[in-house]
Amino acid sequence: MDNLWIAALSPADRKRIEPHLNEKAFAQGQMLYDAGEEVDEVWFPLKGVVSLMTVLPDDKMIETAAIGREGLVGVTCGPMNARASSRAISQSEGVAACLPNDIFSDALGRSESMRISLAKFTESLFAQVQQTAACNAQHRLDERLARWLLTIHDRSDSDRVKLTQTDIAGMLGVRRATVSEVGAQLEGQHLIRRGRGWVEVLDRKALETASCGCYGLMRGVMKDLGVPRPRAG
Repeated sequence: MDNLWIAALSPADRKRIEPHLNEKAFAQGQMLYDAGEEVDEVWFPLKGVVSLMTVLPDDKMIETAAIGREGLVGVTCGPMNARASSRAISQSEGVAACLPNDIFSDALGRSESMRISLAKFTESLFAQVQQTAACNAQHRLDERLARWLLTIHDRSDSDRVKLTQTDIAGMLGVRRATVSEVGAQLEGQHLIRRGRGWVEVLDRKALETASCGCYGLMRGVMKDLGVPRPRAG
């Protein structure tokens, strides 16, 4: 199983859900669900990255969490079968194993170990949301960009990720021209390389040094909770 959260379950717990999983592909930029919508299925990414976006009254939005094959999307925005409080957008093309919410709810009701696994993941995701909010408010954009690129790199299959400056600006809630300027700064330090529609991580360890401490803190929370972590560099 390519999804690390499912793979970490006991064989008995996996048997409760695996027969009901249905793979779905998603395109880059696809909205899986919007804020205010009823969420009727759980998405377990097998490949790709999904961003949870907080939408403001003027329809501007900013990323508050990123989820890849280490986790799940669809139950962490509210109580089971509730309306979503955030917008879920695919950051890159990928594939997810999808499960109807009622099946997942029934499996949780039958398994304490699965409920504990979900609670740990939800706690780690909440920590990511809190840390991201603090980071966006307090840290320089070059540090935030380095942190965000590391987060996406962890959940990608390659050092080169399909991203435009517009994509990055939307995730960080800043102007495209500002992203271009700060990206040039990181590129000048030989940490990344940019092309038309892509960004490549050249020196991951140096990028970690250039990042604020939020990246390490978020990974530390995941380690302490014992939840699956996306790859480290």
